[in-house]
Amino acid sequence: MTERATEGSVSAAATPRRHDLDWLRLIAIFILLFFHTGMWFSTWGWHVKNDETSPIFNYWMVWLHYWRMPLLLFISGAGTVLAMGKRTLGQFRTERFRKLIIPLLFGMLVIVPPQIYYEHILKYDGYWSFYKTVFEFVPYPKGSLSWHHLWFILYLFLYSMLILPLLSLLREGRGETFRRMMFRLLSNPVGLLLVPAGLMVLSQGLLRPFYPDETHALLDDWSFFTLYFLFFFFGIVSYAVPKIWTSIGDNRKYSLAATGIILLVFYTLYGSFYGWATLPWPPETVELMFDITSIILGWFTVITIIGYGQHHLNRHHPWLTLAGEGLYPFYILHQTLIIVLGYYICQLDTGIFVKFWLIAGSTLGLCILIYMYGIKPFELMRLLFGMKSKRPKTVKPGALYPAS
Repeated sequence: MTERATEGSVSAAATPRRHDLDWLRLIAIFILLFFHTGMWFSTWGWHVKNDETSPIFNYWMVWLHYWRMPLLLFISGAGTVLAMGKRTLGQFRTERFRKLIIPLLFGMLVIVPPQIYYEHILKYDGYWSFYKTVFEFVPYPKGSLSWHHLWFILYLFLYSMLILPLLSLLREGRGETFRRMMFRLLSNPVGLLLVPAGLMVLSQGLLRPFYPDETHALLDDWSFFTLYFLFFFFGIVSYAVPKIWTSIGDNRKYSLAATGIILLVFYTLYGSFYGWATLPWPPETVELMFDITSIILGWFTVITIIGYGQHHLNRHHPWLTLAGEGLYPFYILHQTLIIVLGYYICQLDTGIFVKFWLIAGSTLGLCILIYMYGIKPFELMRLLFGMKSKRPKTVKPGALYPAS
């Protein structure tokens, strides 16, 4: 089935690979490495902590906190358009299950448990005495079953299933009204910045009173779930409507200016929590303003990065070929290695910044070694870590996204 070309349609089958998204995915994963390493030393609570902490880590990590995962979800939304474009609905569901649910289950039973063990290491005689408790299937924190950082994989699977009706609508040519509406809303810099940000703030205003505490232990924070879904949704919309995607790049300077302004407000509000900024409002008001500002800043930062990525990163490099396939296993492994290696490195008699770079560097090196020699060569490990099979596959005729 084909449809007439329109201003808002896209053919994933005919769309060249976006190297800028590959680069941004690589950058975002590396940010996670440094962010989760920094959690050892920030003053925020985490699974494990170094004896010495410093608010210096808080200052640079707090901004990252509000856009590191949203950026990945936005990129994942764009990638979903491409993934869907090459498959039937049934093939897409099967591919999502294989790539997301199998690694999630494997991760919960094999990759995540060491994190919980090192968090409570003094309670057990050894790892194996702890590991038996995983199969009591009591959710963390009361028990030892958790997805910890792998919440992203579960959310991505759920988002992919929830968005299927929209993908089907766009695919079958019945979504022209939706495309035109999105184009009208998001094709200018004001709409591009304020419509998604306003929707995100509204969703949190409605839901956070019922789910005030973010938690990744169970799927019980619908405010958090909804906020991140919106980043995923707008990633899909932006990529599925080419003129919106072009508008993001064309308006990148406006996005950068808006991000700079809101970032100044953000750090002024954040500074009031530490006493280096004095504001004439009660603490409750300042905290509310900070929450609203952080949501807006997250969207502004993501859209600015996407816009500049279009113009400066959309080029191939051999590093992308080498690293691209390994990013997903790296994501699955990295936090566990940060905690396991960090437990021993943090016992060294040295400063926290030396420890930081030792943990980050050793985690990166060990992830690469495990990937190259323990995952990449073996079909079973590739399956468990959500990688494509090395065996060549053919695409059934008629499975491609219809020409636009």
